[in-house]
Amino acid sequence: MAEFMTGMKRTDYCGDLRIGDVGREVTVCGWVQRCRDLGQLIFIDLRDRTGIVQLAFNDKTDKEIFDKAFSCRSEFVLAAKGVVCERSSKNSEIPTGDIEVVVSDMRVLSKAQTPPFEIVDDTNTNEELRLKYRYLDLRRRPLLNNLMMRSKIAKVARDYFHDNGFVEIETPMMIKSTPEGARDYLVPSRIHNGKFYALPQSPQIYKQLLMLSGFDRYIQLARCFRDEDLRADRQPEFTQIDMELSFVDVDEILEINEGFFKKLFKEVLNIDLEEHFQRMTYKEAMESYGSDKPDIRFDMKIQDISDLVKDCGFSVFTSAIENGGSVRAIVAKNASSVYTRKEIDKLTEYAKGIGAKGLAYVRWVDEPNASFKKFMSEEELSAIYERLGAEKGDVILIVADKNSTVLSTLGALRLVVAKRLDIIPDVFKFLWIVDFPFFEYDEESGETFQYCYENGIRDYLAELNGENGLTAVHYLQTETKGRDREDKPEYRLKFEAAFCFNNHVNVLEYYHNSSFLEYGGSPDKAVRNAFVFAIDKYLKSNSLYKKDEKKITFADVEESLILVINSFSTVTSYENQTKKSITNKFIQEAMTEFFRRQMEIYCGTGACE
Repeated sequence: MAEFMTGMKRTDYCGDLRIGDVGREVTVCGWVQRCRDLGQLIFIDLRDRTGIVQLAFNDKTDKEIFDKAFSCRSEFVLAAKGVVCERSSKNSEIPTGDIEVVVSDMRVLSKAQTPPFEIVDDTNTNEELRLKYRYLDLRRRPLLNNLMMRSKIAKVARDYFHDNGFVEIETPMMIKSTPEGARDYLVPSRIHNGKFYALPQSPQIYKQLLMLSGFDRYIQLARCFRDEDLRADRQPEFTQIDMELSFVDVDEILEINEGFFKKLFKEVLNIDLEEHFQRMTYKEAMESYGSDKPDIRFDMKIQDISDLVKDCGFSVFTSAIENGGSVRAIVAKNASSVYTRKEIDKLTEYAKGIGAKGLAYVRWVDEPNASFKKFMSEEELSAIYERLGAEKGDVILIVADKNSTVLSTLGALRLVVAKRLDIIPDVFKFLWIVDFPFFEYDEESGETFQYCYENGIRDYLAELNGENGLTAVHYLQTETKGRDREDKPEYRLKFEAAFCFNNHVNVLEYYHNSSFLEYGGSPDKAVRNAFVFAIDKYLKSNSLYKKDEKKITFADVEESLILVINSFSTVTSYENQTKKSITNKFIQEAMTEFFRRQMEIYCGTGACE
């Protein structure tokens, strides 16, 4: 029969006892991990969420207590009182291995049947069985550690953001459906027949409202729900550390997050991170690593050799370049002994499986052996080896195709090869990817798809007609098939400008009004800049101003803005109210900023009215 803890109170957790506690009388509670019966000695490993401590029963133990210990089995629940003693045979594999508790009193709080699987750290038990008995599975140290770490991360996050002036605010869980990236989970309303609430995919709308309300630093450990297909980093419901700030720039946002990660890794993992995280543009990441989330812990960068092979005799290379693509390569150092011809054939099949037409290679054992050497001269081959820095023992992998295929294929091959060669160090290397493009071109459908970032708009305006190189949007328009639309300004205007606006007009759409523009609300800078960007595109495409033109009237700009507004596809049921609010108030602010930024570029100082 189960006993009770009457008269006993836990004083310590099992995993907290150390050599400094020798001589103390303690009471511990937990589950039996294992029992060892040595005749006159019985040892029980007692487990709780902090760890394991050994209970000792000997010939001096009361016979009733000794008999109880003899009857214990795995997963029995015990409460034990005794004195902490130093062990004669110490165990260096566990933190409590220097001590044991010599038991003077013990209660069997609950007996247990033999569990359906052994409660051990490493188990080969079928996952379905472990999920069926989830409460047993969560007793295992790996899962328990995950939950303990998550709890610690939440505490560190709250402490850090509180110390940096953030306000933690819970937002509603049952909301009106808003445009997001996935399908909503719906909750039927009992009161309003035929109506549904939506579970939030993110607190996006509410945190924008909080910014308008004056809560300039908001934080929440937010639950999010997205009805979409499972993938490696996404499940139907998850928690994200959600934050929003006002009156800051990009550098300040990055600095705040860097500080959080440095504190988090120090307090949770005792790891010191670098003082400043590396920053890399989206363009550089894609061209050097083939991914917008590159692993920079090892080198093996993608290198462009198109200029070396554009006139060679290998049609695979030349045709790719003629069709607007490129020829690029990665070099696996000291890989020739690992990547035999058979292994390279496996890589070729892998490359084909992810979109490439094939894989050219050079395997340098004693002499470089190129799969395409009969099509090229020795001088051309030598130029390739010199450009890539290849030498004896290396393997070169080359892909020729359209740029998107080349980069994505080599980016994937880079990771596969590095893992096979075991050259990825077990360290943390943080990286910010900045200056994402406005849009990406879908080569199959012939359409651009949705990307719009305030930072990109800022850079576009700052570098318009500048001499410091093309911005991301310029790059995409001139280096991709987006250039085919240069003669269709109305289409580009509607798609590019309208998406920028619509992506940030959800607050208007959610409440079917724009009254916040009239009561001191400071709209998201991206909304304001979307108008600036849209007007600039419209005026520019309609030749209303050039460097050789000296005068633009406000009427021209107002007319352009109204045309831009008319192109917005989502301005429907609240169309008139939104237009009125924008044209009466917002147009003045937006155009003042527009002229301030563009006057000198296009007209010369003082030339515009």
